[in-house]
Amino acid sequence: MPERRAESPTVELCRPCHEQVHALFTNAELREEYDTAAALRSADRLADYLSWIRGTDKLSIDVRTSDRVRRER
Repeated sequence: MPERRAESPTVELCRPCHEQVHALFTNAELREEYDTAAALRSADRLADYLSWIRGTDKLSIDVRTSDRVRRER
C-alpha cells in the first residue's frame, strides 16, 4: 500500500530518530498509534533507544529494520 502522506500526521525528528522510528514501526502503526511526539516517547519499543540517543552526540547511526516491521511491510 502506498504511503498516504497527505492524510498522515507528522512529527519533527532529527535524522537518527526518524530512521530508528521507521525501523521499529510500520507506517500504519505510526498513523494509528504513534502520531505525536508524546506517543513516540512513551512507546516501549523506543525506550532503550531514547535513553541511549540522549547521551550521545552522534549524528549518524546504523539502523536495522526489525524483523516484525519487515514482515508487515
